[in-house]
Amino acid sequence: MAKKKTPENIFVNSEIGTLKRLLVHSPDSGLGKVVPSKAQDWLFEDIVHLETIRRDEYDYYTKILLYFLDPEKIKGKIAEVDHPAKQRGFYKPDNKDYFHSDKVIEIQMLLADILKMPDIKLKLVASVCAIEGCSYETQMQLLQFPSTILAKVFISGSISEQSMIFPPIPNFIFTRDIGIVINDHILLNKPAKQARTREALLMKYIFFNHPYFEHIRDNVIELPEAHLHFLNPREGEDRKVTLEGGDVMVVSKDHLLIGVSERTSWEAAHQAIKILFEKKVVKKITVVKIPRKRDYMHIDTVFTQVKKNTWVMLGNFSRKAILMEDADHVQRILEGNPIKSNGLKIIQFRSKEIDKPVYFDSLEDLLSDISIKDLGCKDVNIIFSGDNVFPYDAREQWTDSCNLLALKEGVVLGYDRNDKTLEAFKKAGFSVIGVKELLDKFENGTSSPDKLKDTFITMPSAELSRARGGFHCMSMPLLREEV
Repeated sequence: MAKKKTPENIFVNSEIGTLKRLLVHSPDSGLGKVVPSKAQDWLFEDIVHLETIRRDEYDYYTKILLYFLDPEKIKGKIAEVDHPAKQRGFYKPDNKDYFHSDKVIEIQMLLADILKMPDIKLKLVASVCAIEGCSYETQMQLLQFPSTILAKVFISGSISEQSMIFPPIPNFIFTRDIGIVINDHILLNKPAKQARTREALLMKYIFFNHPYFEHIRDNVIELPEAHLHFLNPREGEDRKVTLEGGDVMVVSKDHLLIGVSERTSWEAAHQAIKILFEKKVVKKITVVKIPRKRDYMHIDTVFTQVKKNTWVMLGNFSRKAILMEDADHVQRILEGNPIKSNGLKIIQFRSKEIDKPVYFDSLEDLLSDISIKDLGCKDVNIIFSGDNVFPYDAREQWTDSCNLLALKEGVVLGYDRNDKTLEAFKKAGFSVIGVKELLDKFENGTSSPDKLKDTFITMPSAELSRARGGFHCMSMPLLREEV
């Protein structure tokens, strides 16, 4: 049988295949306008310093992505693009010096493109003004803006430095949550929180109208709401369909994980299973229900994949923790099974035997099963947050020690602040190198992306980590090579 041809620009069937294209959004001015009294409403734990998050942190993310995905845009140019006289134009999507990559794709550019279409502009202005409760006068004012300015206004909420007409959407930097590519389909999100409604609307218009996605438009999946969900009382909110991309992982061409969490409901998992099996997108879906706690938020805050046989995860969900192996007899009786009673539940469905689900007792059991049965590994290596030592395991999970982005198998990006987790990676045979040092090596020719193996690239994180998301959150892969 002839091998199915991989689409040119959209295809993802793993978490670790060499990354070729992704969607990102550079921190915009809206991040710098989040005030303490509204931070939690806008899903932030704290306010962040915009210039630091841009210049000293996210810009390094942009550079390393370009070096791996589109090196012609950055190789030999770092000193030039970072020169003070350039005023960061290379990183700003509305600037003439912007890098304009078709591999590291900025959402604001895609939005500006579709706003050049008069009918789309008219509909999107009306839609945004409706959900934001704008006056008719404001709606008419927005229609006068050129597409590049209007795209910026829709995202930042600001007409100028002094004038805001919408709240910001600071979570737009977490592009993983807006949708997920599953093989050659795109599953759109349905945000749980009102703060993310506008970004979901903007992305829906992009996926259905931008020429980049034209060839797979019929493969864009929207989850329907449960019948008469709006009549349910607030206690019945699990009947509402809410889903974010941080709760969806493609672990093989046939196997998808869906988290049920603070942000993704049981009903969303149910609807996704039904549609994805009907469309024959995958053959196996595992639902991973984690405790509905802010500490966890999505499943990608408690585990991500590093290699076919290597995962990083929070030790609370390991076999040892589930069985309470460190507890004495009295403690086991008194505490019972705190993790399982807290809500950990793992159920696997197969399209051909949907009435015969498989259950897993621990997350560690599931990850080992994926590596062995789906990916053909003989042994499995679990690296634990904080090296599985309290309190470092919990502290470092909070600052995204488990939320890593694989640029290729065994080469991952994560925060530099999670010291005990980095020690655990070194024990597992990984090299650890800072992004600044690595970029210098790329620039002087002593190293290159293709030479890296089993490497943890540490990224500066003083401000980014306070936004409550790691590099897995800040990426929406569009194309990966098959593992």
